[in-house]
Amino acid sequence: MSSTSRKTKPSVAAAKTTAAARPTKAERRRARAAEQAAAARRAEQRARRLRWGGAVLAVAVVAVGGVFVSTRSDSGGSTSTGSATEPFVGGDLHTVSVLGNRLFVGGHAAVAVSGNGGKTWKDVPSLRDADAMGWATTKDAVLVGGHPGLYRSTNGGATFTKVTGKGAVGDVHGIGGSGDTVYIASPESGLLASTDGGTTWKTVNAEAGRSFMGSILVDPKNPQRLIAPDMAGALKTSTDGGRTWKDLGGPTGAMAAAWNPKNINQIYAVGMNGAEQSADGGKTWKEADLPKGTSAVGYDATGSALYAGALDGQTARTYRSTDGGTTWKATS
Repeated sequence: MSSTSRKTKPSVAAAKTTAAARPTKAERRRARAAEQAAAARRAEQRARRLRWGGAVLAVAVVAVGGVFVSTRSDSGGSTSTGSATEPFVGGDLHTVSVLGNRLFVGGHAAVAVSGNGGKTWKDVPSLRDADAMGWATTKDAVLVGGHPGLYRSTNGGATFTKVTGKGAVGDVHGIGGSGDTVYIASPESGLLASTDGGTTWKTVNAEAGRSFMGSILVDPKNPQRLIAPDMAGALKTSTDGGRTWKDLGGPTGAMAAAWNPKNINQIYAVGMNGAEQSADGGKTWKEADLPKGTSAVGYDATGSALYAGALDGQTARTYRSTDGGTTWKATS
């Protein structure tokens, strides 16, 4: 047999080199998680640019008419002269949350609070530029997360301070809690958990949670059971405290979710392309009829009122339903 037709076997060293170059399953999972998180961030940035473009145009049009609504300073801070019935939140509306008898709306630039169901509003100065993406309550505190990090209130949400030291967490896109158990989702660190009300944190899953956003739903009877909006997909659920996750369904590009505290099988979720609702804990879904432009939803503690928030330029419009989302009425 000639040398040109003789087949040679690869050396053992070459085979080992090829095997070593092949990524492991864990490395592939991490790469996929990183790609999903990057895609979610790009989608959020695109949506933000579109909303800012519309907001700038609206401000320009109003300014020509002689009425000034909102400005953005050279330093990046925001100011507003909107009325008390139109809460200023900035170029995004991330959250609608009810704490006791107070209704909060949170956006990229500001948070506003109403003590009368959304009829009138006032600014929360301690959360200016906090980019409130999610809220959590513990036995002793209220926690809010956003791009700058984690904020804490020990007076029921009247004032907040940024968490520093060992309890600090950067770039919090999702947060939720029940009792002393709190979970944080970060594009930097994955999913973190605390069992002491947010004083200390440990990594539960460094891969999961990087594309989560909004308020993470934590079962008050079983804090190991979680539901989280995933901007890289739909809703995700975990029954082991966030160590493993599976798809739950709902709208794609999920960025907000809420369940009825008196019946947590009733879930509303908002995605990039619409909203859906489930009456059986996520087994089945149907399209939800929410007010136009809704980007966030939240129940009150009694489960009798469901709130929806929609961005209108630089301010938020809020709506309330007292029949489980069948009909809606503007709060002001």
